[in-house]
Amino acid sequence: MTLQTEFTAEELLADHDTTDPLVAGGVHCHGGFDDEGVYVSPRTKHRVPGIEAWQRKHVEEFGRDIIDIPLETWPEHFPNLAQARFLIESGVREPLIATLTRIGTVEGFGANIRYLQPGNMQRHFDESVKGTAIDHLGRGLFEAHGRDEAGWEREAGHKDMWFAARDIAFENPTANVDIEGMLQRMGFGPSAGGGAGGASPFDRILADDVDPDLEFMAALMVRVLFIEIQAFHTFAWAEAWLSDPKLVAGDGEAARLVGYIRSDETPHVGYLKTALTEMRDRTWIGTSGKKHKGEAMIGALWDRALGQSLGAGRHMNRKAVLGEVEHWCGKRPNGTEIIERFHALGTPEEDVAA
Repeated sequence: MTLQTEFTAEELLADHDTTDPLVAGGVHCHGGFDDEGVYVSPRTKHRVPGIEAWQRKHVEEFGRDIIDIPLETWPEHFPNLAQARFLIESGVREPLIATLTRIGTVEGFGANIRYLQPGNMQRHFDESVKGTAIDHLGRGLFEAHGRDEAGWEREAGHKDMWFAARDIAFENPTANVDIEGMLQRMGFGPSAGGGAGGASPFDRILADDVDPDLEFMAALMVRVLFIEIQAFHTFAWAEAWLSDPKLVAGDGEAARLVGYIRSDETPHVGYLKTALTEMRDRTWIGTSGKKHKGEAMIGALWDRALGQSLGAGRHMNRKAVLGEVEHWCGKRPNGTEIIERFHALGTPEEDVAA
């Protein structure tokens, strides 16, 4: 059986037929439900089979497995589940509202990946890229990713789905909480910069004759891949406490919504790992005509991004969340006691990293 490895952009953006739409908190979201009531992610009719076909094709041609990194590479979500439960039970809900708001905001930034313009990718590689994920990045894959994150036309994407989960769980808290102030404190104010989550300026590390646009694109793909993978810690964390009717409202609807987002993210991880594997196992051609081993190119970008993710990036995220916890506990008469108990429930590894 010959697998289909060539797709049009329209095919990679196509939806499965669904019976019922997904409507959450009055928000019409992407995706929908089949005849049996099972959630179906958007734009996966051909995208998922395509990813599977590209992966099989690559393994057969190059004899190497698809690149991977275990979720356990990253520590559990901060605050952990016990800390999140304790804050809500103590009446300090605002840091959790802020966290859901921050996640949704980052999802919105993630849509910027659709603005990458790869052009003719064959010029960068010695081996053929026909019938690969590489060749489809600018032919539907980046666009599908962007639409999933920020929505498309009348259908809301992950940004607004996280906001809907927040509003369902905390019964529309935006009327009582200064959301803009929260985002400012957590690093999303006017001076925080734009891009994919306030990214720092791009610094080159590859050979001078490697096309800067190719390096930037590959570096961003690695960085987004790490964000997408470690987000599965966040999904498990959020689904656990959002499903508890003793903690939040909505009878588990907010948790189910997060579960749908989790399903949508799986193709993102799949195509990014596939395309990066294809780049790793090919020979790169510099603008001077010099050839470079793809394994060295992807390896350098991978190592730098992983160091940032586990180091400065993680520290920045923790600092933002802890600052919000301290801000709201400071408004309570027993705030000092709440903070002490909050830290006592912390993961030892996280306490050392602080």
